[in-house]
Amino acid sequence: MKINKILNSLLLCAGALMVPVTHAAQELPDRPISLVVGFVAGGAADTSARLIAERLGHNTGRSIAIINKPGAGGNIAHQFVAKGPKDGSMLLLGSVGPLTISPHLMEVSYDPFKDLVPVSGGVNFPNVLVVHNAAGVKTLKEFIALAKSEPEKVDYASSGFGAASHMAGELLNMEADVNMVHVPYKGGAQAMQDLLGERVTSYFSAPPTAMPYVEEKRLIPLATTGLKRPAYLPEIPTVAESGYPGFEALNWYAFVAPGGTPDPILDRWNEEVVKVLTDPEVVKKLTEFGMTPQPTTREEFAAFMKKESDKWGRIIKERNIKK
Repeated sequence: MKINKILNSLLLCAGALMVPVTHAAQELPDRPISLVVGFVAGGAADTSARLIAERLGHNTGRSIAIINKPGAGGNIAHQFVAKGPKDGSMLLLGSVGPLTISPHLMEVSYDPFKDLVPVSGGVNFPNVLVVHNAAGVKTLKEFIALAKSEPEKVDYASSGFGAASHMAGELLNMEADVNMVHVPYKGGAQAMQDLLGERVTSYFSAPPTAMPYVEEKRLIPLATTGLKRPAYLPEIPTVAESGYPGFEALNWYAFVAPGGTPDPILDRWNEEVVKVLTDPEVVKKLTEFGMTPQPTTREEFAAFMKKESDKWGRIIKERNIKK
């Protein structure tokens, strides 16, 4: 009798321990997952999304489809996901522009702090300011001198109105007291093509997009937009060290989901995303792409997003930037 009681107690304990494991395994939808990207295929966002999605799919046993919805600096994709299914079957590779800049610049049909919810940070990287050879400048100092000597004739491309590349240019306008003309595109690939075609003077580009052309001597790098030189671009000075202390305009992507997605599902996706972003092989590949993995808790990313929103909101107000 005593042995039977002990066995029954052990079975009950074992059953209690097994429940959370079974529950956790059922938190992700057992159907294809959509990962929405707000930019065209071939750019930095798309490249990182495909790498991470491949590993996520492998780890979770789910089929993960990349859905590119370019336009309006990524806002179209964010609006789409804000109205998406709340069962964990749709994620968005959110970006700095639509999440923390655009709401200060224009009317958007979503609230990034209510209609979208954090899953985890993704990757971050500085932009690199590049010019075509015909611009006739080789340093940031020479570029600023050119912009001052030819007001409103020097322009800069961006991947969209309200994108990080747009704000980097506006911040340089403010800090250097120049008036470069902003030329927005529907993604980094199109902006780069017009720069190579000498239809625009400069572009605050993602490093993976720009550096192959720099190596081919088709573009000249002037400065990067982080506070420190990234390890993969040690020879290129920062804007901050080129005469504008404190200048920082990072680009970043992060994982978010439609608002109202249940916390257990968000927690599970956070666990899976962090697992991928700390995988040595994935970290190596992202670093080769010029990106720094930024895995976070859901709470850490929410705080980071608020800080970025406050920063860019203040700059937009000071510059009186309007669409």
